[in-house]
Amino acid sequence: MTYENIRLERAEGVATLTVDRPKKLNALNHQTLTELAHALDLLLVDEEVRGVIVTGAGDKAFVAGADINELAEMRAMEAKDKARFGQSVFARLEHLGKPSIAMVNGFALGGGCELALACTLRTASTTAKLGLPEVSLGIIPGYGGTQRLARIAGPGIAREWVLTGEMFSADEAHRVGVVNRVFPPEKLAAGTRELMTTILSRSPVAVRLGMETIARGLNMSQQEGEVIESDMFGLASTTADMREGMAAFLEKRKPKFEGR
Repeated sequence: MTYENIRLERAEGVATLTVDRPKKLNALNHQTLTELAHALDLLLVDEEVRGVIVTGAGDKAFVAGADINELAEMRAMEAKDKARFGQSVFARLEHLGKPSIAMVNGFALGGGCELALACTLRTASTTAKLGLPEVSLGIIPGYGGTQRLARIAGPGIAREWVLTGEMFSADEAHRVGVVNRVFPPEKLAAGTRELMTTILSRSPVAVRLGMETIARGLNMSQQEGEVIESDMFGLASTTADMREGMAAFLEKRKPKFEGR
């Protein structure tokens, strides 16, 4: 597929996926979602890529939302199908099996905020604004935002963001746990890359097992989740990475993980 609305770049084990519609503030239309789905399918099977950074082109917006021109023409069943498609695309990102960081460099509103929520972690510029303003348009978030925000920041924050439709600063988003780290605009890219580098310096197997354990545990009781945790702990203990990590600690050196 030839991409018109996104860019996909790879370097040193990290893929950077950029929504590239700056004149439209990187709004998500159907074509953009289709291109994102295709790119994510490629990254799923690309063994050279160990982490993904998602961002928006330009300095104004990460993704300012869905394309209103498309939304305004929808009827009920068409709207439901559109929501299900968007959810499926973002689920690809959430369950990629590789850590992803949303680098929020401007407005992350509506579908853009939902895209960021689908990532493993989120960094943001101090000038960024985040929110779910759908109620001001007579709709609600449809790409998983109501569900992911409640799980990330709790139901109280989800209700406030969804029901008011207000925009929130990066500092406020950080305070409530939506954003993990905030950087000045000129340090956002380097800070995000450093965070990804730290993650990728750890055992690839352990990182993947940790991500999977947290994700699965969100949908069950703590007792059930702890059973999954102990199973994953046992699985990790059988790996070459575990043996290397333990040996490196005892020998006071940096580990050389191989991801197996």
